[in-house]
Amino acid sequence: MTAADQPAAPAADAAAAAAPAPLPLTGIRVLDCATFIAAPYAAAILAEFGAEVIKVEQPGGGDPFRRFGTPTARGDSLAWLSEARNKRSVTLDLRHPKGAALFRQMAAQADVVCENFRPGTLEKWGLGWDDLRAVNPGLVMLRVSGYGQTGPYRDRPGFARIAHAVGGLTHLAGMPGGPPVTPGSTSLADYMSGLFGAVGVLVALRHRDRTGEGQQVDIGLYESVFRVLDELAPRYAHEGTVRGPEGAGTLNACPHGHFQCADGHWVAIACTNDKMFERLTRAMRRADLAASHGQVAARLSDRAAVDGAVAAWTAAHDRDQVMALCLAEEVPCGAINTIADIFADPQFAARGNLLRMADALLGEVVVPNVVPRLTATPGRVERLGPDLGEGNADIFGKLCGLTDEELAAYRAQGIL
Repeated sequence: MTAADQPAAPAADAAAAAAPAPLPLTGIRVLDCATFIAAPYAAAILAEFGAEVIKVEQPGGGDPFRRFGTPTARGDSLAWLSEARNKRSVTLDLRHPKGAALFRQMAAQADVVCENFRPGTLEKWGLGWDDLRAVNPGLVMLRVSGYGQTGPYRDRPGFARIAHAVGGLTHLAGMPGGPPVTPGSTSLADYMSGLFGAVGVLVALRHRDRTGEGQQVDIGLYESVFRVLDELAPRYAHEGTVRGPEGAGTLNACPHGHFQCADGHWVAIACTNDKMFERLTRAMRRADLAASHGQVAARLSDRAAVDGAVAAWTAAHDRDQVMALCLAEEVPCGAINTIADIFADPQFAARGNLLRMADALLGEVVVPNVVPRLTATPGRVERLGPDLGEGNADIFGKLCGLTDEELAAYRAQGIL
């Protein structure tokens, strides 16, 4: 028997089984010096797929997102524990010249920097694109701000709510004739911008790997909102239509909205074409409705009558009955879930969408699981949001060569 034929030692087998498989972004180092959600969310996505993400925070308080949302006994919010997942934390005052010098040292050994300061802020501290590119020509720099790095609004402050308004979404939200309302979540633009940011970083890294050349990824929060508003722009340019709020329905399809059931629960029904409407009329046992309103033009011109007929039908049945009748005819229909409904939903359970993590102080913490789902190299959450500065000694020692004495001196000066 050759050495290659011999079975592996049991200890080696156990170690191999215990070691997690490497992820696609293993070896990529990200410096996340941003705050709140948008750019940090992009960094979190990269961390879920193996990138080493170092969260660079202001000494003392850290990222204000630590205190955003529901507080915990740990001192950080539940939002922080979920959204700062998989990251290490260091503290560093970027405004101090010595702090900026340390950051440049770190950037020289990084692949990506994520930031969302107002344009010009990092430049003022000697940490702008030209400064960092000088020490690392292959660096990718994600820059998220309210309005992007250029244009007449570049210096204005911006948050997601403002982006919803400027980007055109808020005007569409609410009931016709009523005031504009929050479109579901005040943080929607942040999360969308984080997604676009992660895509931009991955594309830029692909280019860097081919050419050695880094680049900036520049995103304005309002742009992410504007990008997802389907035909809003081409229709206005084509015929001058200014869409307004459409309530629970939609301009281009009918019935396509929310309907209350006999037990007080609600369902969403979406008949986007004539075939789907025919299926719904079979579920309703309303052949007459199919005959009189079988074409989309007829339904759109008589929307109130069609929606009224569907509403009367759902109001006569409990939600489970409506769901069963619709699904039997393959009508797109879904329960309008509360978060309590989601925790009890077998689809969420089967897909593992609710990830249960253990925290030494809090016990079980439930967070949304990784998206997207990859079959060969699925991402993972290895730890919840970190304590402030937990990685100072390890990371500054590794990347900047600081000794314990130097770390203590920097702390005494308020730089760490």
